[in-house]
Amino acid sequence: MALRHAVLAALLDGEYSGYQLAKAFDVGVANFWHALPQQLYAELTKLEKEGLVAGREVVQETRPNKRLFHVTDAGRATLEEFAAAASKPSFIRDDLLVKVQVADRIGTASVIEQLEERASVAEGKIELLDKLLRHMRGDADEEEFLRRGERIGPYLTCLRGLAFEQGHRDWCLRIAAVLRERRTTRAEW
Repeated sequence: MALRHAVLAALLDGEYSGYQLAKAFDVGVANFWHALPQQLYAELTKLEKEGLVAGREVVQETRPNKRLFHVTDAGRATLEEFAAAASKPSFIRDDLLVKVQVADRIGTASVIEQLEERASVAEGKIELLDKLLRHMRGDADEEEFLRRGERIGPYLTCLRGLAFEQGHRDWCLRIAAVLRERRTTRAEW
């Protein structure tokens, strides 16, 4: 997947300025695709040149003018092709895992600290995703929303993000506890 596909997918929900797109990425798309605001602006420019998105200028009196973007028919066709193509398996690439890999050969205090910090960050993301999911489904319970909700794609990706963050938090806390216990046990040897 390329950033272009994530941008096109985010724009399916409506017309956004670059700023609004960056906010949408922070809240919904960031659980599966990370991009900096400047990357998003550059991608919007490319997509517009290719005719995959169209922009229009909105004149504002008290603020600078802004451009709003929406997906074109060509952009939808690109997303259709992308959705039909086989997906590559994902993989983990995380420097913290390298640190855990060598934990029994180095001091573990800083690794334990980093694991606990990651768990804390994951907890914050879990709270954010829970709030976002509740907002998306409104008054409906989850099963009802999944059966009858109008647009469930963003909800389903948030569910995956939630499961990832919960698993990541739990793993970090468990490994920190294991390393802490091993430090205590080794001191007793």
